[in-house]
Amino acid sequence: MHRILSASKDTYITNKVINNNFRATDANVGQAGTLDLFKLYEESTWVSGSTKVTGSVKEISRILLKFDLSAINRMQAAGKIDMNSSNFICNLKLHDVYGGQTTPDKFNIIVFPLSKSFDEGSGYDVKMFQDLDVVNFITASYKNGILSKWNLPGAMASGTLNENNIDVISSGTIAGPAGSALTSLSPIQYFENGTEDLEINITKIISGTVSGQIPDLGLLVAFSGSYETDRNTYFVKRFASRNSANTAIRPKIIVKYDDSIHDNHEDFIFDSTGSLYLNNFSFDSTSNIRTGLGGTELTGGNVMVLKLTTGSFKKTFNVSQALRGDNKITGLYSSSFAISSFETDLRSHILASGSVTFDQVWSNSAETITYLSSSLIVKPNKRTAFDNFHQNLLVTVTNLRESYKTGDVIKLRVFSEDRERDIKFKKLPYEKKSQVYHQMFYRVRDFKSGDILINFDTKYNSTRLSTDSGGMYFEFYVDSLPIGRTYVFDFLIKKNGFDTVITDAASKFRVE
Repeated sequence: MHRILSASKDTYITNKVINNNFRATDANVGQAGTLDLFKLYEESTWVSGSTKVTGSVKEISRILLKFDLSAINRMQAAGKIDMNSSNFICNLKLHDVYGGQTTPDKFNIIVFPLSKSFDEGSGYDVKMFQDLDVVNFITASYKNGILSKWNLPGAMASGTLNENNIDVISSGTIAGPAGSALTSLSPIQYFENGTEDLEINITKIISGTVSGQIPDLGLLVAFSGSYETDRNTYFVKRFASRNSANTAIRPKIIVKYDDSIHDNHEDFIFDSTGSLYLNNFSFDSTSNIRTGLGGTELTGGNVMVLKLTTGSFKKTFNVSQALRGDNKITGLYSSSFAISSFETDLRSHILASGSVTFDQVWSNSAETITYLSSSLIVKPNKRTAFDNFHQNLLVTVTNLRESYKTGDVIKLRVFSEDRERDIKFKKLPYEKKSQVYHQMFYRVRDFKSGDILINFDTKYNSTRLSTDSGGMYFEFYVDSLPIGRTYVFDFLIKKNGFDTVITDAASKFRVE
C-alpha cells in the first residue's frame, strides 16, 4: 500500500530585515507559492527603537506544515495497516524548486512536531513582507478573539512531550509494542549540494500522533542546531508549497506499508516453503468462518487444518487466521509449509511426471467438518542450462476504468504472460490464466508530462502486487494523485536476476 497525503496548511515565518530598517516579524506568507528556508548572518542592519543595530544581525525563517491524518486513522481502524509494524513507514517530502537562485550547501534540516496550533493566513508578499496576518514570527493563531503567541519568537521554545510552554517537541516517551521509551522526535536530513528534495522519515511522529500520544498540531521544519546559530549565511533553500501551480510537487506525507499477500495455489513447488490461503464470504463481504450450532467464529492461530492427500500420501498442516502485522484479517486463513520431493510415497510420481496433484481439504482439527475441498498441483523446481534470456512480456490491467473520483479505493487485476510461452490448443472455450510473479511492482506516471508520481518501491515493498488463485492484483488509493490529470501504470518484474520494466500496459486513466 502506497498512499500520499497532501498538506492542509503550510507557510513559513521569518524575522527578515527589510531595507536595513525593521524586522518583518508580523508578516504572513500563508498563500505563497514557495516555502523558503534561510539564515542570514550580518547581511543587514536594523533599527531597534532609536538604536541602529549593526553587528551580529541574524535573520531566519522556519517552515510550518499541517496534514490531515484522518486517513491513517481510518486505515489503522480497518486493519489495513499496523503502525507498530516495521513495514509501516511515513516520509515527509518537500520538493526543491531550484530556479537559478543562490542555494546553500552542506547543511542539516530538522523536523519537529508542533506543540502549538497555527493559522495559515492569507499573505503572499515574499519580497517586501508587507502582508500582515497570523501566523507570523510572533503570533501562532487567533481564535475566538484570543491571540496566541509563540512561547519564544519564531516558535523556538523546544522541550519534551507534555512539557508546558513549548512550541516544538524534540523528544518524548512514546508507548509501543515493546513498552514505553524515551524517543527522539526530531529527525535530521543532511544536504550535500543544497538542491536535493527533503524526504525524511517521520514514522515515530505520525504513529505517536495517530495513537493520540502527540498533539495533532503539525510540523516545523528548520535548519538544525548550529546551522541556525553559527556565523554563516544559508540563503535560500526553497521548496514548493501547497499553492504551487504544479500539483505534483506540493508538500506530502508518503505512507508506505507492505500489505501484499502471496498465495501459491498457482505456483507451489517442491522443497520450498509456500503459502496457501482460504477466503470466506458472507453474501458480498468477507467474514470469519462460523462453525457449530453456536456459530463460533474461527479466529486466531491454529483454528483448522489443511490436509493434502494423493494415493497413500497424507499430511496435515495447521491453519491460522491471516495477519497484517498484528491485525487479524477478517475471513482470510493461511497455512505455510513445504513438501519434500524426496517423500517415499511421492517419489515414483515425481520421477514419472515431475508434478503431483493433491486433494486439499480445509477442515476442523478433528477432520469432521469440511470447509473447502479442492486440488493443488505441486511442480518441480525449474532447472535449465545457463540461459541469459530476454523476457517478452505482455501485461494488462484487466478492470481499469477510464476515470475515477478522488475518493475511490480501487482493486486492480493484472494479467501477465510471456509472449513466447508454449501455446496449448483446446477444442472448447478456454480462459487463459495469468502467469504469476511474486516480485512485481507498479508505479504511476503522468501520461502527458512523463513525471513519476509514485515510483517502484523495492525497498519497503509498498508497491508490490499481491497474488492469489486468480493471478495478481493490488489496491490503490486514488486520492494519492492530483485531480484533473491523466495517468498510466507501469510495472517492474524482478525474475531470475533480471529487471523488466513494462511501460505499454494500456493502463491509462484520469482522476476527476
